Amino acid sequence: MKFIAEIDVMPHKALLDPQGKAVGSSMPRLGLSAIEQVRIGKHIQLELEASAENEAREMVEKACKNLLANPIMEGYSYTIKPV
Repeated sequence: MKFIAEIDVMPHKALLDPQGKAVGSSMPRLGLSAIEQVRIGKHIQLELEASAENEAREMVEKACKNLLANPIMEGYSYTIKPV
């Protein structure tokens, strides 16, 4: 069975996000001064083959923990759905 995993990786809130800060400081110049804070992360989409959703979830967890996110600096969340 095929699954699609949508993964979001974001820097921990306690850490400085220089890319988000740079974008956030540019918002008033675009007339968007109501936007107070910007955090920038990554969005990753995986297509995978697994016999069941729990097997797909295990694969996604392993990929996130070992490759896609740096647990010291980033957190992640994901959704999985059948194709």
